[in-house]
Amino acid sequence: MSSSTAKPAGGAATAAGKDREPDAIYQTNRVVARVLEPEVDTEAKQIRFAEVYNSDELVLPDDCEYQKYRILIQRVAYASKVNKEEPHKGRILRGVTAEILGYREQ
Repeated sequence: MSSSTAKPAGGAATAAGKDREPDAIYQTNRVVARVLEPEVDTEAKQIRFAEVYNSDELVLPDDCEYQKYRILIQRVAYASKVNKEEPHKGRILRGVTAEILGYREQ
């Protein structure tokens, strides 16, 4: 029986994601952002993030990788830049929806 909504990072590490940080978004094999409260919906081919932070180096029009997925950020409800003394540094994106393009190469 398959589920349409997968649980984020928590459980067993897969071969595709064991060398990657579970809360990180990568571009060109570099961490370019961190995420909070991811929700993977494989049926809709989307991942929704409550927040993407430390994202100054994230190039939004380019595809990126999150866990075992290749994704493209489609929508951002709110973006802000916070004070460097705050716990979440850099650009913060809230209400982010990303399209699942496929699976990253292993």
